[in-house]
Amino acid sequence: MRADIGCVPIVWNNVDLPDLGDPVPADEVLDELARLGFAGCQFGRGFPDGARLASALERRGLRLAEWYCALPADARGLTDAAAPLARATLRRLVAAGGEVLVVAVDGSPERDAFSGRVLAGAPRWREPAYDELAALLGELAEAAPDGVRIAFHPHAATWVEAPDEVDALAERLGGTGAGLCLDVGHFLAGGGDPVDAIARYGSLITHVHLKDVNPAVLARLRVGEVDGLGGAVRERLFTELGNGALDLDGVLRALDRIGHTGWLMVEQDSSWLRPSEAAAIGRRVLEFARRAAVREAVA
Repeated sequence: MRADIGCVPIVWNNVDLPDLGDPVPADEVLDELARLGFAGCQFGRGFPDGARLASALERRGLRLAEWYCALPADARGLTDAAAPLARATLRRLVAAGGEVLVVAVDGSPERDAFSGRVLAGAPRWREPAYDELAALLGELAEAAPDGVRIAFHPHAATWVEAPDEVDALAERLGGTGAGLCLDVGHFLAGGGDPVDAIARYGSLITHVHLKDVNPAVLARLRVGEVDGLGGAVRERLFTELGNGALDLDGVLRALDRIGHTGWLMVEQDSSWLRPSEAAAIGRRVLEFARRAAVREAVA
């Protein structure tokens, strides 16, 4: 596999739950990312912007793999603020020399109550909401300069979480120029099989977030013993690669079969370990699994 390995720095500074730990300066985070051998990273909390960010990354031999943008939405679909935010974030990505705009829908209380168990009667979007989202993704793809991609990230506690909801969007993305960012941890938590998803969506998957899932915490989330996604993240729902329910070997084999050459982003929202230790484990486990997959393919 020719994909580069990057890291989402949320394990150092969680954007959604900032009280999980004391803030870590951006320079320290970037130094650690470079030391651990990552090729690039997501824009992180506290990072500089524009040319300052591009310079900080270049000095360390890093690339800006992605910028994450969660669009405001409600039960009817995207709000009026969604499109302006998406366009502005795309401009920021381009100004800093970034490569992928990862678009998601912001979380909502109505859906957070059904995190991990959407089929248990969660409120759902109607068809026009998916049409509007796909149209905006297509607009962003058309506006993006050469070398910049747009990828949508299905996410727990949002209006696009369960496999059938991802299907509803995916069937509208053909011809738009936009793709999917498959977060295997969120897809697994949402009730799907990431290996099957890779086979089903194929070349629509242009960007990948790799995170493992603690099955015990997920089971408690699904029966309502944990207070939504935030509560599950506090209990370390997402764990180090190789330490949970994710079939990492199967995911890598499936990505190889579709010829994936986009980024593989190691991500962990929280950890009982020190951030650098958690990121190092993810990096090493992924590299070992990738080499094993290559050896198996050659054999």
